[in-house]
Amino acid sequence: MITVTRLDHTRFAVNPDLVERIQESPDTTLHMIDGHVYVISESMDAVIDLIVTYRARVLSAAQAMTGAPIIAQPADGRAEV
Repeated sequence: MITVTRLDHTRFAVNPDLVERIQESPDTTLHMIDGHVYVISESMDAVIDLIVTYRARVLSAAQAMTGAPIIAQPADGRAEV
């Protein structure tokens, strides 16, 4: 989950896997796959950074739990470690 802030300064958590798109014009809106739309005070770049950090944390925790390296799959199908 990532934590974001509504325009009234209340904070809430969102599952970043359910974000369909992020729009900034001028307020930042999160469009969720279930149709909900949230207007937030964070910039689009800040939300993207939150999502990247969240996913890195998930991958790091998975690696720590299993001890196995995280394997990336490039578009051409070759495995990289």
